[in-house]
Amino acid sequence: MTFKTTRRQVLIGAAATLALPAYVRRVNAQSVTKVAAVHMSPVENAWNSRIHLAFQEAAAAGAIEYEFSEGVAPTDYPRAMREYAEGGAQLVWGESYAVEREAREVAGDYADTAFLMGSSGGPAGDNFGVFGTRNHEAAYLAGMLAGKMSESNVFGSVGGYPIPEVNLLINAFRMGVSEVNPDAKFLNGFIGAWFDPARAKEAAIAQIDAGADILFGERIGTADAAEERGIKAIGSLIDYTPRYPGTIFANAIWNYGPTIAAIVADIQAGKPVGRDYTEYSFMGHGGNELIYVADEVPADAIPAMEAKQAAIASGEWNVPIDESEPA
Repeated sequence: MTFKTTRRQVLIGAAATLALPAYVRRVNAQSVTKVAAVHMSPVENAWNSRIHLAFQEAAAAGAIEYEFSEGVAPTDYPRAMREYAEGGAQLVWGESYAVEREAREVAGDYADTAFLMGSSGGPAGDNFGVFGTRNHEAAYLAGMLAGKMSESNVFGSVGGYPIPEVNLLINAFRMGVSEVNPDAKFLNGFIGAWFDPARAKEAAIAQIDAGADILFGERIGTADAAEERGIKAIGSLIDYTPRYPGTIFANAIWNYGPTIAAIVADIQAGKPVGRDYTEYSFMGHGGNELIYVADEVPADAIPAMEAKQAAIASGEWNVPIDESEPA
């Protein structure tokens, strides 16, 4: 690779004989699915880390070979995608939010390669699939717990950008709070970055100063403010409990493994991947879950939350999707 970025490669276990898709005209039918990921942020960033871990787990299971680049700037992004496609990747994974037009142009030039992109737009052709982040169901359940815990009835949240995937997450948290606490009031701030813990902490402190005593941390750094000021917080995407004991009482976990399994199965079966894979992030597929510290949650808050959780998992009830920007 010639683009300037940190590049690492994970060499993966045993090869298996897999059927190649009809639209991928390659002859080596004995190789596992070759995946290359282009991360704009460091893979330590919460969102990227969940995807990176899921790819590593799929690689360890022998389903894929996985290599990746991280810290790729938008200006270098299309070139990174092209070089991976030309280098033999059967699936190029990425995040096209900042480069929608360019990413789609690349996919159009490499019809023999499958692309899976985090995107606010729809799929395109046979080879450009999309996905959205959907841990909103777990965020709703976390809100149901939080609604019973606040003394001020003021709840804060800190997000990256007001894109649909972030908006619906924060709105779902608010809906969960409001279900059990009709007197709740909400504060929100967007920091204009995906990875800026210092700025997230600053935004969170401002909300604490304005009366919030429970924070929903869509961005890393929110819990640092909560810990410093002695209030409670909720983590998103990953489990922050070990890092912030006594501060983080619940986490809206995102599991990306079901999405990987779905698109790899399509590739192996020779099916077009130009579809929306967002559904595999839903709780019914195991794509998100709530984890919480029972000892830090009021006992009377748990039964209602668990009943709602069962209804969501079974498909009996759906958390509303509200992609409007939170006030």
